[in-house]
Amino acid sequence: MTNGNMVHIIDDEEAIRRSTSFLLKTAGYRVKCWPSGTAFLKEVRYAEPGCILLDIRMPEMDGLAVQAALVERGVTMPVVILTGHGDISTAVQAMKMGAVDFLEKPFEKRVLLDAIEQACDRMATADDRAVRTAEAQAVLGALTPREREVLEGLAQGLPNKAIAYDLGISPRTVEVHRANLMAKLDVKSLSDALRIAFAAGMGA
Repeated sequence: MTNGNMVHIIDDEEAIRRSTSFLLKTAGYRVKCWPSGTAFLKEVRYAEPGCILLDIRMPEMDGLAVQAALVERGVTMPVVILTGHGDISTAVQAMKMGAVDFLEKPFEKRVLLDAIEQACDRMATADDRAVRTAEAQAVLGALTPREREVLEGLAQGLPNKAIAYDLGISPRTVEVHRANLMAKLDVKSLSDALRIAFAAGMGA
């Protein structure tokens, strides 16, 4: 059940705004579309609280700059990042600033709805950082020291080759450790693993 939660779609492509708006409305959400980050920031003080669906590649002001401005202004609305040009460093920056998830276009309907639902759940519950930190540290306790080192490298935005060089192991070994740590953390995506790592204070 969505309970008619509000979703703000910020994307410079009209076709994306239209199709994503239709998808979310048919799923029971209320939607307001914005053609740019600057347009949203001008009205954010008066905007109805909700989840923000934020595109990365936009003219004038890119998504990460918009997200940073929201953080600076103390806007606590949860953000889901959308991009057609995803890479680890962008994911790390977005997650460090508190993004709920990071989705690459074209995205599947179910993946988007799951991310929006998670964002709305974050709005509905008090954001108790101490509890999240304790939970993340408990989960990370299942990792070996080497797996924690690999996760730390990922949290710093490093590619597998750089992590391998720093640790004196092969890129293939890094891939094995990465697969193992994601299995132990019971996560399917890098963004989920990063969320746990950042909650535990990694990647500083």
